[in-house]
Amino acid sequence: MNTFKLLQTLSEAVGPSGFEQEIADVVMELWQPLVDTLARDRVGSLVACKYGAGSAPRPRLLLAAHMDEIGLMVKQIVPQGAHGFLRVTGLGGVDRRHLYGQMVDVHGQRRLPGVLGGLPAAMRPDKQTDDVLTYDELVVDVGLPMSALRELVAVGDFVSFRQPLRKLQNKHVSGKALDNRASLAAVTLALEYLQARRHEWDVVAVATCQEETRLLGAFTSGYAERPDAAVAIDVTFGKGTGVSSDEGFVLGGGPVIDLGPNVHPGMFKQLHEVAKSLEMKVTTATHSRGSGTDAYGLQVARAGVPTGLVSIPLRNMHTMVEVVHLSDVERSGRLLGEFCAQLDASFLENLAAGMLDKDNA
Repeated sequence: MNTFKLLQTLSEAVGPSGFEQEIADVVMELWQPLVDTLARDRVGSLVACKYGAGSAPRPRLLLAAHMDEIGLMVKQIVPQGAHGFLRVTGLGGVDRRHLYGQMVDVHGQRRLPGVLGGLPAAMRPDKQTDDVLTYDELVVDVGLPMSALRELVAVGDFVSFRQPLRKLQNKHVSGKALDNRASLAAVTLALEYLQARRHEWDVVAVATCQEETRLLGAFTSGYAERPDAAVAIDVTFGKGTGVSSDEGFVLGGGPVIDLGPNVHPGMFKQLHEVAKSLEMKVTTATHSRGSGTDAYGLQVARAGVPTGLVSIPLRNMHTMVEVVHLSDVERSGRLLGEFCAQLDASFLENLAAGMLDKDNA
């Protein structure tokens, strides 16, 4: 599977948080030949299962990557003479510094291309020329008069960013929604890896919905699928200008394996052991509270699920020009696939014993 083309397909698909229909259809088509069952659940997540070779009833590992992206929603239609404009608000943690001048699509009765604009800096008061425009100062212009705009667009319609995936140098790529389509690509590569690799456990792959707003898909799939263990995969901060040495991770440096209260230490250890068996370079990230990822929603499902977290370094998070390194996506997919393959009947027993081991106390 060509990693750039895979990531291009995923990145350029539309799916702001709460409006994931298009990206779900894209992922369904990609996963269909790789799994045994595939369906959307009642809140919009896509749930697939690849059966293991072990004796039934088999334990279940859940791999979760959220498919939603940041976006905008129409909150008001405003006239300016005969012309109409749209005021919007954010879906997820949109970085407003990057909104002015962006190309967008408004998803009303039909898809309308538009631009995000506002008062030019030269027309703003001197003390405000460097200020970031607020949502009340930004408008979407689709080029329609007010009468036609009201026919085609309603308050509550969503707005997506229009940005192709571009190749940069040295296997770097840039585009929108790489948070978290890079991780969706890694899960897809893991499922492809397992076509030629025996695995005892059932592998449940979930493209979760609404992570950017409330971790909805993690909570619901963690409850409904009853996994015995889980691994969430998301992006993390990549090293770049202004990022301190202890806050970011090198793009091209391999997957990042997280450790903290949101992660089971046994899952962390096993992920490292698998990376070692692959002679794969990985980095450890630490967090002192929650990770802000699907790992939390999975960890607290039902009576609790031992959960690990793998992250892909990314620059310019929550913008339309996010940057990742293709080798990090590929290695993360291989790490997840081999992790699935190395799980055996004794893993859960060893996981529980490890929590009681005096050496780990």
